[in-house]
Amino acid sequence: MEEREIQVGLLGLGTVGTGVASIIKHHQETLSHQIGRKIVIKRALVKDKKKVRESWLSNLELTENANDIIEDPSIEAVIEVMGGIEETRLLVERALKEKKHVITANKDLMAEHGSTLLQMANEQKCDLFYEASVAGGIPIIRTISEGLSADKLTKIMGIVNGTTNYMLTKMSANNRTFDDVLLEAQELGYAEADPTADVDGIDAARKMAILSSLAFSSPVQIEDVSVKGIRQVSDVDLAFCQQLGYTMKLIGVAQKDEGQIEVRVEPTLLPNAHPLANVHNEFNAVLVHGEAVGETMFYGPGAGSLPTATAVVSDLVAVMKNMQRRVNGYSYQTPLFQSTFKTEDEIQSQYFIRLHVYDRAGTFAAVTNLFAQHDVSFEKLLQLPLENQTELAEIVLVTHSSSVAIIKKLLIALNQLSAVDKVASYYRVEGGE
Repeated sequence: MEEREIQVGLLGLGTVGTGVASIIKHHQETLSHQIGRKIVIKRALVKDKKKVRESWLSNLELTENANDIIEDPSIEAVIEVMGGIEETRLLVERALKEKKHVITANKDLMAEHGSTLLQMANEQKCDLFYEASVAGGIPIIRTISEGLSADKLTKIMGIVNGTTNYMLTKMSANNRTFDDVLLEAQELGYAEADPTADVDGIDAARKMAILSSLAFSSPVQIEDVSVKGIRQVSDVDLAFCQQLGYTMKLIGVAQKDEGQIEVRVEPTLLPNAHPLANVHNEFNAVLVHGEAVGETMFYGPGAGSLPTATAVVSDLVAVMKNMQRRVNGYSYQTPLFQSTFKTEDEIQSQYFIRLHVYDRAGTFAAVTNLFAQHDVSFEKLLQLPLENQTELAEIVLVTHSSSVAIIKKLLIALNQLSAVDKVASYYRVEGGE
């Protein structure tokens, strides 16, 4: 006799929620084969039941009351794709207390409250899976927690925000401005009406906090991540990047050396031959370094209805397999290590620095002397007239590795130097030496 259906509640029926419903409907044969039971979405939470939806969703029971899902004893798993933090956290907590397994695509929620929620799930002997919260359809969380669990991971580096990658791709390829490309990204649906979380690096920082906590078995909070967005990136910066043989990307890096951690998100110059330099448009990619495996790379769509929904439903399948084995609630492991973070004196990096200087005798000597005083040397250097300026010239350079603390002191000193009009821009360089 065939086992009973698995009843699922869906919190949210927007882009991702609709994708989840579509996959469950159209991949039912494959899913049932894997877990031996049919999956049924019993009820979906929406803001407005009267909203016009695609015709194939007409058989789905809708509700505007979350209690209809949370308090229904026949619903065994809850899929959260509604977004938000505080209201959603309360719903997830209630679902866990009702002994329901939870699958979420909410990176904001997991970055802010993931540790607490995972501990609660463990106490309730429930699963809480969140593969879709980072990098859309790329199975990076399961790769780190399971596929590479035997290795000691030392570095994660990647493009984990599709909006900014799309924008930087278009700005670089077509010499377009930030504002122009942002408007296009919004029109195409890649960027929200309020793009702050994307362009200021907050979205990527939340994802890197999740990945680094998992990879290093150490608690990393969003406030532990050094963040710099792409608002200040100009078409001039990108033109010089190309001239010097680099591509700029918004890069997230989590690195652990001798027990000390650094986690950052910022616009970064990569040599054109670097694998991440060739990840374009809205795609994501993550490089993972392990002591045993070396370097592995994971590439794919970082967002979108069906890629993200695929990750959600894969988590649902994992929950159901755990139910069959009666091992739900045992996947969470408390952090093995306390987090010790590097200071700016301990973080080494190359830098791209662009200066506007006064075009007169002695300027170049004054600038180079200041660099020498800070023990910072050049790997690459350009000096050329500044367009539409008779008194100013431009110096563009890439340094050898130095500490972040020294570079910050140097930048302050450059702005105070009489030969310098201003430091026009500066960015980290990764993978150059």
